[in-house]
Amino acid sequence: MSIYSLAAELGKAIKADERMIRMEAAKEAYEKSEKINNLMMEYGIQQQALTTMGDSAEIDTDALTRIQDRINEIYAEIVADPLFKALEEAQNDVNELMETVNNTIMFNATGKTGKCYCALWRN
Repeated sequence: MSIYSLAAELGKAIKADERMIRMEAAKEAYEKSEKINNLMMEYGIQQQALTTMGDSAEIDTDALTRIQDRINEIYAEIVADPLFKALEEAQNDVNELMETVNNTIMFNATGKTGKCYCALWRN
């Protein structure tokens, strides 16, 4: 069996893992949320307004402060949302899975443990 066919099988196994399934479901729920989409749209509009104001010759510091405060409020609301938290947790679990898989591959390829494989590229 070639390396590439083994990688394809590994990819299929990862896709079927409950952590990946949970992350995909959390991502879909997050992306379909009307509330999140509205907040993201407003966030983008506020960011654009901040950029536009920053480019003008006369800067209204009070308006800039209000816009930045609103951007901070929107951000806080997004990251406090249960859908965001579920996605973040699921993504962290998948990241941990991928790191463990990669470390396992590297150990079996090099016989060494640890996260730094810099010596592999020195020759």
